[in-house]
Amino acid sequence: MPLRKPAVAGQFYPSDGAELSALIDSCYTHSLGPGKPPPAPPSKAVAVAVVAPHAGYVYSGPVAAHSYLHVSSMRDPDLIVVVAPNHYGIGSGVSTFSEGEWETPLGRMRVDQGASRRLTELCDAVTVDPAAHRLEHSLEVQLPFLQKIYGDSVPFLPVSLLFQDIDTSRVLASALARVVRERKAVLVASSDLTHYEPAAVAREKDTALLQQVVGMDVEGFYSTLERLGVTACGYGAIATVMQTASALGLKKAELMKYASSGETSGDNLQVVGYGALRFV
Repeated sequence: MPLRKPAVAGQFYPSDGAELSALIDSCYTHSLGPGKPPPAPPSKAVAVAVVAPHAGYVYSGPVAAHSYLHVSSMRDPDLIVVVAPNHYGIGSGVSTFSEGEWETPLGRMRVDQGASRRLTELCDAVTVDPAAHRLEHSLEVQLPFLQKIYGDSVPFLPVSLLFQDIDTSRVLASALARVVRERKAVLVASSDLTHYEPAAVAREKDTALLQQVVGMDVEGFYSTLERLGVTACGYGAIATVMQTASALGLKKAELMKYASSGETSGDNLQVVGYGALRFV
């Protein structure tokens, strides 16, 4: 079976399994983290959906930990969906894997062949294109957090977005909702927010954008993105998971944590913004 080897282990997160595991643990108890490790109290929701950042763990890991503490409220899911941006422009507009495993220093996660096949059947925009995933970090960095919670037992569906326009997000969300409706699913939108602006500017722009997510306003989200020039790299992933969550009956989003790289690096002149949100 195809094996996707880790592309950014040793860069975005440690390549040693024990060191990686310890770093993830420390993200939960970090001053910017949620203050406690998983598991969270069990959820009765039909699905658990979050937005999580995907930068190096030393920068965004504590914010991501808020998202993953909420993820852990879903006991024994049978499918994990991760929607992430394609930073490199390699491959098709919307791509997935058909089969195989993804490896990290914590083990291997199996691609859900049935979910992948069903998604490509339901959505013409989605193609099977492993090349689009080969170098990409935005999906890979989410997997160790998931493995710490669930081990390697839960199959996952990777979706990489080169096309992030509103129309693509709509048709993809409609298809994803049909794929996961009869599953016990976790959905993760992988995105950082404003890139390389002063911390105060980033916070102002990101706050305006995240207000649209909290209101589940997809058109307002895209309008704010364009009007303010918000350089959120995974905006299509956020929009897709937002609409999928809505189709599954989740009514609103909650911002659990916002921070920037300046709060971990000390450099507030050119920061990247990070947000942890959950849909409820």
